Amino acid sequence: MKLTSYLLPAAAVVVTATAILASTTAQVNAAQQPAAGQAPAHRPAPAPTNLQVLPKNLTGEQVHEIMHKWEDELGANCSTCHAADPKNVGPNGRPRLNYADDSKPEKATARKMYQMTEMINTQYISKIENSGDPVTCGTCHRGHLGPQPFKPDADGDHDHDHDHPAAPGN
Repeated sequence: MKLTSYLLPAAAVVVTATAILASTTAQVNAAQQPAAGQAPAHRPAPAPTNLQVLPKNLTGEQVHEIMHKWEDELGANCSTCHAADPKNVGPNGRPRLNYADDSKPEKATARKMYQMTEMINTQYISKIENSGDPVTCGTCHRGHLGPQPFKPDADGDHDHDHDHPAAPGN
């Protein structure tokens, strides 16, 4: 048998594999690119540089997830606590946020509130058997930046009667 009879099927396999690889690469690249008019996908979160109350071993992505949870629970957005950096402009022409900056008083308040919920959970809730879910920002804020006031049941409906002793002298 001639050498060329072996090379032709091998060449066909190489050409086919190359075509499949090129097609797969194009599909992956297309999936990674935003469609026309859409915002690009989330950029990887940089490593945090100014963690004061959150654990220092958290990754940028973990901090990002926590911050988005707090946003939802507080009905806030990133700029509520984080200051804009006019020297760092994004592709949309707006300044990016400087997450390490501590100039906004709301950021200090958020840190205090986080410490408070951690204290409540570790010193109180964790010591109650079957206590259920821990206290979070949403426990009080319920999607609003200011905590929602508690309004007791105005009509005083109870599931039992009260026996009130007669007042002395009656």
